[in-house]
Amino acid sequence: MHNIWTLARREYRHYFISPIAYVVALVIVLTIGIFFVINVYYAGTQGLSSGASAPDISIVIGPLSTVFLLTSPALTMRLLADEQRMGTMELLLTAPIRDWELVVGKWLGALLFSLTLIAITLIFPIVLNQLVTPGIDQGVMMAGYLAIILLVMTFLALGTAVSAIFSNQFAAFFGTLMLLLVFWYLIRLPTYITQVSSIVNFFTYLDLSGRFNNLLTGQVGLSDILYPLSLTAFGLFVASVVVEMRRWQ
Repeated sequence: MHNIWTLARREYRHYFISPIAYVVALVIVLTIGIFFVINVYYAGTQGLSSGASAPDISIVIGPLSTVFLLTSPALTMRLLADEQRMGTMELLLTAPIRDWELVVGKWLGALLFSLTLIAITLIFPIVLNQLVTPGIDQGVMMAGYLAIILLVMTFLALGTAVSAIFSNQFAAFFGTLMLLLVFWYLIRLPTYITQVSSIVNFFTYLDLSGRFNNLLTGQVGLSDILYPLSLTAFGLFVASVVVEMRRWQ
């Protein structure tokens, strides 16, 4: 655990000297802020007067999931790919550290930075709670942020695996983006072209966005938590295997 925590702190500090991290932070906060202001303004001027319901936490959680889908590859593309490009991977592999500790430490550093960004967005539910009477549903808000955290854990783990495969940051970025789009959008396509129940059930189970939407309802199911955790473990396992293969090359 000491090795993992040391690597995680190193990666976390590195994000604060990286321009890409600041760009990602700006994109996340600015995008959520714009969606928040637009929805609140619309509800205040037109929506409520026509009998529409007041805005809820979905105006924050929905855009936040999309933004992390698009920005997570930028947070993970350099984790292991940059070490290979700069030739420092060999130094890490000769250090007294296990392969899985290297992978988990890198992933944890990215996760801690992402959790910092998620914590910043809590300002929007706090403001919304003051604007809406009698306030937003706290249970739904907690379920929504739990869904975001599980989602980000999964995105970063899959991104770490792709970063371990490539030695080029841009290849790692686009490889991760394509993989995330598959799990978020494309994996459900077979359900539209077949009516075979076993196939439909299989791809529905693998649909990450469907799991995310289930959590947003506030009815947290065990499988909806276990699936992203399983994908996270799978991503970290693949990354560890790739790093071990490089050790013996």
